[in-house]
Amino acid sequence: MRQIRLTLINPLGLHARAAAKFVDAAKAFSAQITIQIGDRSANGKSIMDLLMLGAPVGSEVLLSVEGDDDADETQAANTLSDLVKAGFYESDG
Repeated sequence: MRQIRLTLINPLGLHARAAAKFVDAAKAFSAQITIQIGDRSANGKSIMDLLMLGAPVGSEVLLSVEGDDDADETQAANTLSDLVKAGFYESDG
């Protein structure tokens, strides 16, 4: 299992467009993907779960990736953490 702490940096946090990008990327992997904020967690492959977190900009999240295939697990962790670190490739202008 891989776990990475990340901070949401895009201006709107984990809103619909960002959540959709995350889910689309997560579904490319066989690993189980979970996002946790405090004591709340969400399936990273479910847009509704992610939206229910109500995560605004500045939220610290824990990305957990667990799978049977080490390469898939590693690639998923890297891809999803890069997406979050890049602010979901959104600009504020």
